[in-house]
Amino acid sequence: MKLHRPLAAMALSALAACEQPPAAKPAELAFKPVASLQELMLAVIDPNIDFVWNSVTSITSTEGEQERRPTKPEDWEAVRQHALVVAEAANLLLIDRPVAKGGINTASGGAELSALAIHNLIQANREQFQQRAVALQDASRQLLAAIDQQNADELERAGGVVEQACEQCHSQFWYPGDKRPK
Repeated sequence: MKLHRPLAAMALSALAACEQPPAAKPAELAFKPVASLQELMLAVIDPNIDFVWNSVTSITSTEGEQERRPTKPEDWEAVRQHALVVAEAANLLLIDRPVAKGGINTASGGAELSALAIHNLIQANREQFQQRAVALQDASRQLLAAIDQQNADELERAGGVVEQACEQCHSQFWYPGDKRPK
């Protein structure tokens, strides 16, 4: 009986594969967050989204009304870099981390909860918190699409979607008891 060489080679390869131990899985690395949620908001998300929001605006002064919009390629690139940071920062919100560094007040007024209360609310509703972070990233992707199209009107609209995503999370976890005027 004569075996064809390609068939024999495949059979030998299959047998050799059966004899080898399975490859070891690499150890999973644990996230080691450095910043609290509050620090992440203040140092990463707020300044970057403010840059994006302020890139398309109307300013009224004694000298009249001035429209601000990105026009040059470098303007669009600068706005894109800031929007990209916000989109990626949404991933950082998915990592379990302290709300605030020990003893730091999370309230800027009477409506915000304490860091412990926010932490407890997030832990009790972890999946919803994560969905809010994903909503921020989805909204940020709309910013990036508008920027890539160099469409200032769409950028302004998408900025409103980001603002809504932020507000929905904050009103659920940071200041859920706040009474808004009707």
